Amino acid sequence: MTVLPDDGLSLAAEFPDATHEQWQRLVEGVLRKSGKDVSGPAAEEALSTALEDGLSTRPLYTARETAPDAGYPGFAPFVRGGTAAGSAAAGWDVRQRHATTDPAATNETVLADLENGVTSLWLGVGPGALPVSGVARALDGVYLDLAPVALDAGGEAGPAARELFRLYEERGVPKDAARGTLGADPLGHEARTGERLDPAVAIELAGVCGREYPNLRALTVDALPYHEAGGSAAQELGASLATAVAYLRELTGAGLTVDAACAQLEFRYAATADQFLTIAKLRAARRLWARVAEVSGAPEAGAQRQHAVTSPVMMSRRDPWVNMLRTTVACLGAGVGGADSVTVLPFDHSLGLPDAFARRIARNTSTILLEESHLARVIDPAGGSWYVERLTDELAHAGWEFFQEIERAGGQAAALRSGLIGERLAATWAKRSEKLAKRREPITGVSEFPNLTERPVERVASPAEATGGLPRVRRDEAYETLRSRSDAHLAATGARPKVFLAALGSAAAHSARASFASNLFQAGGIEAVHDPVTVDATTAADAFRASGATVACLCSSDALYEEQAAEVAEALKAAGARRVFLAGRPAEYTAVDAYVFAGCDAVSVLSSTLDHMGVA
Repeated sequence: MTVLPDDGLSLAAEFPDATHEQWQRLVEGVLRKSGKDVSGPAAEEALSTALEDGLSTRPLYTARETAPDAGYPGFAPFVRGGTAAGSAAAGWDVRQRHATTDPAATNETVLADLENGVTSLWLGVGPGALPVSGVARALDGVYLDLAPVALDAGGEAGPAARELFRLYEERGVPKDAARGTLGADPLGHEARTGERLDPAVAIELAGVCGREYPNLRALTVDALPYHEAGGSAAQELGASLATAVAYLRELTGAGLTVDAACAQLEFRYAATADQFLTIAKLRAARRLWARVAEVSGAPEAGAQRQHAVTSPVMMSRRDPWVNMLRTTVACLGAGVGGADSVTVLPFDHSLGLPDAFARRIARNTSTILLEESHLARVIDPAGGSWYVERLTDELAHAGWEFFQEIERAGGQAAALRSGLIGERLAATWAKRSEKLAKRREPITGVSEFPNLTERPVERVASPAEATGGLPRVRRDEAYETLRSRSDAHLAATGARPKVFLAALGSAAAHSARASFASNLFQAGGIEAVHDPVTVDATTAADAFRASGATVACLCSSDALYEEQAAEVAEALKAAGARRVFLAGRPAEYTAVDAYVFAGCDAVSVLSSTLDHMGVA
């Protein structure tokens, strides 16, 4: 490292240090202009953003923020990474999922992935996926000593693992060259399906791996069922920790040492488009598992092996191309957060089986971040950020709290079977659904900037997903229901349901609210039409009759509403409008039936509007 000489020049020497209190006073002034008269800490709090789990993101973080020492990469508590070199040497493992039922088709996509940048394979095996008898065909031509394989076989974990062992032996793969995970996860399978599995199979596989396959892990601690059921980041952490502790008890009870038992676990987490929350979640997960290993008497065994998967919950079915942006940000968060393996789901994942283009984009997402953005060349690049360190600490505490609640309920299995976990996840999702309905959490292409003229992306249907356990939720589901109603109406009548926007006054007076209303109604599949000519009550009624719409919405300034809203609304009703909205805060205007404004329950408004239009 080159040390520059001290020439006595300081560019900031003439400026006094700014204080936190001075910054707060500046914030006070800005808020006062917007009508909020708050001061000091309250002014700063007004700019905070609420997160789930009772956490919040503050507008300013400084060196005064407190967080435990994150340590060094490769050393307990492993916050900064499970190994000293992190992924700086070769980048993270690019792991792509294959879940088709056809062994030949699977083989084709497997070879294409491996030839184009993928470094490991994630195979779905069992009902609804690849049959155990088809594993050999699917892996035909794959160098199993070079490409790690991760199985996801649910209730077929034992037969699938034995088939993989057979292939290793048949193809002469040295046992120390076999890498990956057998994916046994009885509690994860129960969370998905409600079916209870005997842990003896997982214990047996762990014994085989411990004795014969030093680089193969037997069990997966899959947190995706809890994430996909609507759980928060802390609930995902707490449930995964409780699951891992249950497995640790089973394995040590069967005679494995704590070190050997820890070595048999790989953890799987969701990576979302909230990049900082993803980074903090993965860092917090390593810290939590390090604590478990420490109190279990094996502190050096606490380096958590992590597999991150871009969130299925965030994937949209409408305008699915936007999913490329979501998965890119999620992949970035996973890589920066220190995941050992990363799976980027194809952008058409929610529509069915991905095509070759979608698979290419998915694997190239990691390639670009690794080879062109050099994202893995710095170990724990977010480390030292006051914000990230504080968020990691707060999330670790929230995750530990949920873990303790599960343990008090008798452990993961008992908490699943009693319904406690399902209830907690459902409550979290209900709160988030409210934010989604009010568009406080916007979905680009769905609840914001929808495109009603987009051509649908058609895909072959995916095999049916396992059911019977925790539900699977999607952020777009409420809007997807509305859009489907609109699609059915279009198919039956040749036109979408329409709303007429009565834009009063000049463009300056109505453009902002007209754009807002148009965006909102289109999120429900309702086409917004309006005459760009300035209108009064008479011309509004005439334009409404010509529009083919059955409902109308007034769009203008508050001042023009005072002058014209009541008269225009009456004229629209007389012209046949079944319902008249006003874009703005509720007020007393004759003949106005409802109001649309920022923060209103858009889903309820849209659903009732479709009802008034007679759209089934």
